[in-house]
Amino acid sequence: MIHQIPWIYTPVRTVLAFWQQLTKTQIPELTSCSVLMRERSRVEETIYAMQRAGAGSLQVISDFDMTLSRFAHNGKRVPTTHNILDSRLLIDKDCTRKMRELLNIYYPIEIDAGRSAEEKLPLMVEWWTKVHDLLIQQRIRKDMLARAVMESDAMLRDGYKGFFEHLAEHQVPLLILSAGVGDVLEEVIRQNNVFYPNVHIISNYMDFDQTGILQAFKGQLLHTFNKREGALSHAVNLQELQGRPNVLLLGDSLGDLTMADGVTDPQNVLTIGFLNDQVEERKESYVNSYDIVLVKDETLDVPNIILRYITSSSRVK
Repeated sequence: MIHQIPWIYTPVRTVLAFWQQLTKTQIPELTSCSVLMRERSRVEETIYAMQRAGAGSLQVISDFDMTLSRFAHNGKRVPTTHNILDSRLLIDKDCTRKMRELLNIYYPIEIDAGRSAEEKLPLMVEWWTKVHDLLIQQRIRKDMLARAVMESDAMLRDGYKGFFEHLAEHQVPLLILSAGVGDVLEEVIRQNNVFYPNVHIISNYMDFDQTGILQAFKGQLLHTFNKREGALSHAVNLQELQGRPNVLLLGDSLGDLTMADGVTDPQNVLTIGFLNDQVEERKESYVNSYDIVLVKDETLDVPNIILRYITSSSRVK
């Protein structure tokens, strides 16, 4: 539904009318039935402001699992970075069983629209800690990670190559803030040939001993609902992100909305949320929280077209 904006001043009417026409011709993806927006006019105005500022003022902050990577393919769930470790190359059957039992217990809690983030937080810490402890017990070998990724069903969303290449071409930094496993995440990107210098990753990294055996996880635990702390403690130290007050944020959970909290003096923040699962139960909360919600969309088509518009050389006069 396109909401009409009351016209007050003639110059404003002229510019906004022109912008609406631009939107219809250049961003038709925003009219798709899988695209939901609470305030279309605000989305359009934010994109317009970011386009005027140009690529030099932009940074992209994104989750990874089920955001840059696919949620499902041909009716089958695509593995997350933690799930990729569920390989006989790395862990035994008993560990697999225990990890799946934990998933069945905690994943419904993670996506439960009836629970607050405050209620979920200690349970997410409990889940991540138990999984990491199980993985450490398996004495995973570092030199087997690349093969495990290669033999997995890991998939990035359709359009990923254009997404990464366009950001690299325009020197727009991409900060991936993931509660997954950083070592695996890096390998997925590397094997898809899109690990460009503008890509920065904050995640849970494995700590291997001198013989290449997993002995711990480094630093503070990063989970779905403490990404604000991760953003504040790490992103502020990345010089490439300084002086870029406009943010395109991509996520698949409500916890991802805090990923831009580490941005210094933000001016325009446009949030895009992928609603992958339990659509009817979560639709209202997503539409009320994200600027744009993409329902069961396994592509990066909408982020790509918005990025192309923001970084275009044309300017609306």
